[in-house]
Amino acid sequence: METHLENCIFCKIIDNKAPSEKIYEDDYVTCIKDINPVSTHHYLILPKKHIRNAKELTSEDAELYDTMVSTVDKIIEKQCLEPTATRTGFHWPPFNTVNHLHLHVISPVNNMSLLRKFMFKPDSYWFVSTDYVKSTLQSCS
Repeated sequence: METHLENCIFCKIIDNKAPSEKIYEDDYVTCIKDINPVSTHHYLILPKKHIRNAKELTSEDAELYDTMVSTVDKIIEKQCLEPTATRTGFHWPPFNTVNHLHLHVISPVNNMSLLRKFMFKPDSYWFVSTDYVKSTLQSCS
């Protein structure tokens, strides 16, 4: 699997070749503000390794996946978000807008419109929880 793709907007953002508002970065992930936020705070945690979507994660990606999920706590603390008012999850193919894995961090949930609450409804066909994705990783082991 390629580390970065030339035509992937998130790979370009990670490589500082496209504009974004980065709020966190380490050796494995970059976190940016979503350009179309659905609430007051809407961030995307991007792995620096190009993976198309959550369905393509394998057991070999478990450590990277855990890093992405643990970054949520860093973002919550850094942005002073209320954990109980924060929703996280992944779009589930074919319902993803960018073909680069990204974990949504949205807060507060009650500021989302009814349509957005539907679009980011946990454990639906199109938006799944971190626990669901973790369970698919474990079943691949």
